[in-house]
This record gives sequence, structure tokens and C-alpha cells, in this order.
Amino acid sequence: MASHSGAVRASRRAGATEDRLTGGHPSVLIGMTVGALVLLGLIMILSASNVAAFAQYGSSFRFFTRQLVWAAAGLAAFAVCARIDYRRWRRASGPLLGIVLLLLLVVLVPGVGIAAGGSARWLGAGPLQFQPSEVAKLALVLFLADAYARKKERGYGDFSYAMFPALPAIGLLALLIMLQPDLGTTLLLGGIGFGILFAAAVPGRFLVPTIAAGGAAAAVAALIEPYRRARVLAFLNPWEDPFNTGYHTIQSLIAVGSGGWFGVGLGASRQKWLYIPNAHTDFIFAIFAEETGLVGSLVVIGMFAFLAYMGVRVARRAPDRFGMLVATGITLWVSLQALVNMGAVTASMPVTGVPLPLVSFGGSSLVISLAAMGILVNIAYHGERARRERGSSRRGA
Repeated sequence: MASHSGAVRASRRAGATEDRLTGGHPSVLIGMTVGALVLLGLIMILSASNVAAFAQYGSSFRFFTRQLVWAAAGLAAFAVCARIDYRRWRRASGPLLGIVLLLLLVVLVPGVGIAAGGSARWLGAGPLQFQPSEVAKLALVLFLADAYARKKERGYGDFSYAMFPALPAIGLLALLIMLQPDLGTTLLLGGIGFGILFAAAVPGRFLVPTIAAGGAAAAVAALIEPYRRARVLAFLNPWEDPFNTGYHTIQSLIAVGSGGWFGVGLGASRQKWLYIPNAHTDFIFAIFAEETGLVGSLVVIGMFAFLAYMGVRVARRAPDRFGMLVATGITLWVSLQALVNMGAVTASMPVTGVPLPLVSFGGSSLVISLAAMGILVNIAYHGERARRERGSSRRGA
């Protein structure tokens, strides 16, 4: 008994030593990084939106106060999801996907779905509005993780076994979201879904042709509609039409380029004076780059890179296959979305209207992203605990 207790204490000391060497427990590091990004987002929303908010509503704090409320709700969701055992989400994955599909249908009903900017993406009334497509990201991650945690890899020799139910789930979500229309979120869901299949060891002979077919369909969808085709062409040469299709990209590049090494100063952006549209949503990173310069931009990029690293680490150390796939899906989700947003801001990718996760203005995106981060923290906690218990049992033996 004494020897067992000694082994347990030794295991705990070893774990504590490792935590000190790596900078802390993964769940704590993820939580601190997420909190820093949310705080940064609130500061930048106040800075980037005050001019537009005063011009539209007569109050410079309009968007900031709304985001502050959503941040409180999101942090509550983060805390709850961080405490719930992630394995409990397996039972809810199927019903959640069904609810999301129903909501995506309701959004398309004229007079029910709330349209803005030519897209019907919202449900609700007044300030209490949300986007079902944001919930779809979490629903897809949980559903595919549960489905492929049950599968046996040796059965992947059959295409229907390997790709079902992923293809129907991704296809239905993609179809309904494209009808809104929202190509950016559709592509993001495809990236998340196929990333989970790759992590689930689906053979390349099935995965590669399917991804190629999806990419071809996305290219057709991007080019068949005149306004989407104009976005793609504007990305290739925004100065060909600088006052129309290329305006967003050019103004974003002016903001980024004006920042220099250390920026023009927090709150001192010139582009936010109604030069750059959606300064507090899709192009908030451009305002941040202008105000904090290259140094500040690299800090934000580093924070997202660190989240991606921690997500991969959590996935590798997850206690079971379901946890590994959920951690992989959430990590892909946040990383890809950040990459697409920053790519659009820097003219490295076409403008797709995808917000910067945890930073951009938007209640649905913030709350659902924080809930997903809470689930990731819970997986990290259980993974580390299982790892230490295994170490303790080996020492006890």
C-alpha cells in the first residue's frame, strides 16, 4: 500500500514537472489563449466599429456592447462544455445534426429567415439572432466523430462503408448552406469534414477522388454566379475594378500596409472611417494590422498557430478515438477559418465573408466557437488524466 502511494506521488510529481517544462496543463494553456483572443476581439471591435456605429446608430458603443453580451454568453458556454464529459456528446450528435438540418431549411422559408447582404442566414428577432450554419460546424464535427469512432478500419475496403454517412451529411449541409447562399461556410464545412475522414484513416483511393469532385463542384459554384465570379477575378487583380469588385481588397491592403512595423496606434486607424466595409466583422484583422503593425499581426497569428499546435497535441493524447476525432475537427475548424479570413484580408485568397474566429463581431460565431473550445479543453483534461493514470499503473506494477 505504501509503495503504491509512493508511486502515485511520484507520478504526480513527474506530471507537475512536465507541466512546468511545457508551460502548463494543456487545458489551461488553451483556456488562456482563447481568453486572450476574446479580449483582443472586444478591444478591436470597440476600435474598429465606433465610427460606423456612431454613423448608423448615434452610439459609438453599439456593436461593442452587443458583443460584450455575446462574449459573456460564450464564456458561460465555454465553462459548461469544459465541465461536461466530452463522451456525453456522442448521444446528442445525431439529434443535433437533425435539428441543424431543420433550422437550415427554416432559414430558407421566405418571411422566416432574416436576409442581409443578399443572403438569408439568420433566425430570430431584433438583437437575438443566430446563424444555424455556425451550429452546423459543431454538429458536423460531433456527428462524424461519433460515426467514425464506431467504424472498424479494416472495413474501409468498401467505398460505401468508408464514405457513409460522411458524404450524405456533408452533402446535405453543403446544399442547404449554398442555397442561402454562403460559399465560404460551405467550403469550410467541406474542409472540416474531409479532414476528419483523413484523421479517421479513410483510404486515399476513396478520399482523394471525393475531394477532387467536391473541389470541382465548388469551382463551378464560384464561377457560375456573376457576383461570386467577380470576387474570384477581383482576387486575381483587384486594381482592374478598384471602385467596385476590388474595393474591399484594395482598402484592406491599404490598412495592412499602413501599419508598418508597430502600427499607427490603438484606436488611430484611418481605414475604419468608413473606407473599409465590415471593418469590425470580416476585415477586423486589417484594422488590427493597421493599428498594431507587423509585430501585433504576428502575435495574433502566433496565438492561432499555438491553438492549432495544442489542438493537435490534444488529439494525439485523447483517451479514445471519439475524442481524437472531435479534437481534430475542432482544431481544423478554428485553424482553417482563421487562415481563410486572414488570407482574404491580405489578398492571398478570395473574399468569402468568413469571420475571424473568437475575434470578429458576431454572436453566433463567438458562442459556438467558445462552446467548441470548451469541449476541446475537456478532452485535454481527460487525456492528461488518462495519461498520468497509465504512468501511475506502470510504476505501481
